[in-house]
Amino acid sequence: MSDQAEPVTATLANYLVQARPEELPTAVREEAVRTFVNWVGCAVGGSRHEAVEAGLAALGPFSGPPRASLLGRAERVDPLLAALLNGISSHVFDFDDTHLRTVIHPAGPVASALLAFAEHRPVRGEDFLHALVLGVEVECRIGNAVFPAHYDIGWHITGSAGVFGAAAAVGKLLGLDARGMAWALGLAATQPVGLREMFGSMTKSFHPGRAAQNGMTAALLASRGYTSSEQALEARRGWLNVLSVRHDASAITQGLGETYEISVNSYKPFACGIVIHPVIDACLQLRERENFELDAVRAVRLRVHPLVLELTGKTEPRSGLEGKFSVFHAAAVALREGDGGERQFSDRAVLDPAVVALRRKVSASIDDALEADAARVDIELVDGRRLELHVEHAIGSKHRPMGHADLERKFLGLADEVLGRARARRLLDACWSVEHLEDVAAIAAAART
Repeated sequence: MSDQAEPVTATLANYLVQARPEELPTAVREEAVRTFVNWVGCAVGGSRHEAVEAGLAALGPFSGPPRASLLGRAERVDPLLAALLNGISSHVFDFDDTHLRTVIHPAGPVASALLAFAEHRPVRGEDFLHALVLGVEVECRIGNAVFPAHYDIGWHITGSAGVFGAAAAVGKLLGLDARGMAWALGLAATQPVGLREMFGSMTKSFHPGRAAQNGMTAALLASRGYTSSEQALEARRGWLNVLSVRHDASAITQGLGETYEISVNSYKPFACGIVIHPVIDACLQLRERENFELDAVRAVRLRVHPLVLELTGKTEPRSGLEGKFSVFHAAAVALREGDGGERQFSDRAVLDPAVVALRRKVSASIDDALEADAARVDIELVDGRRLELHVEHAIGSKHRPMGHADLERKFLGLADEVLGRARARRLLDACWSVEHLEDVAAIAAAART
């Protein structure tokens, strides 16, 4: 590709600068609220995880003036550090939203940066929600342009594309002009973060947090005239060509302002890699439907989409974080405990002798005919009976999306233990009303302990 390629960066920057809140369709605004509700619940729920504790202990002493909140905690730090740590806490359970086409977790990089910025400078709810939509739009369109090649070579696309979303969203609130927005996107392009090698460790959740922090940094620098390439996406040595062996730049610019990627965002009912969800769904249904004792199970055979074993093929996970990437653990713990929440992907659950014994009876094979949201589970009992189930579309997929009531139950399940039921309920109500708030910083205050 030559340096005379389509001006993708400039086209995107111009769109972001010219976009107005009143242009958003009602359905898009509603999905943005759902995305925000889900993000806040995940961030509060993950706020006491050892990854957050370690990050705060390591970096807190170097924080600037404490002007921004850590959701679910009493401590305050500077906004850049808040963006990092809230991004970590929102993703550490692997319970956050997912853009199914690219497997980007869109809210982590964008909302973490936006809320931290909103505590630095007052932001009305309408403007906050519009910036959230634009940030998700940018990161997911860039993801669309390079998926799956970019992901296949090992980039964790939530971090590597998410940085653009954070830069665009904060840049919008800063009122950057077209040139400044192009600089912000260029500064974002030079700060990619995230390797898939890190899945199963604390560093996976570092990726959306650092993307939020880096994107916010990019927008702040650009607002003060810090220059960058204005062709950072499309140039011969720009982001698209350097970070992916194949790409389609038109996916970034076609239909801008006509379609919105947040409209196809999805929300997880289970706290693990989304490719495992069909297996958990099937195991839970079999557990509920059939009358059998777990001690009578001889074998559990899974037939899964090819990505399942590539992403979640850990046969002997050693921690809760590794368990989130073990389809074998997911099947066993769903059958044993009848759920797939965070408790089922804790160190306790992964090391439970009863779960381990059942896990070692689970095998998995690839079925190329299955869609990504489908799975087949076959349980063989010692008396010879066979219990089988084919899940065509897992709960949480685009065919069986989580409704408002599902999101509320998830939110309260995550936030209750941190804030108490009454405060969690008030926070939830505030999140549903985010578009109408005069100052979004009120949500950060309500989420502090």
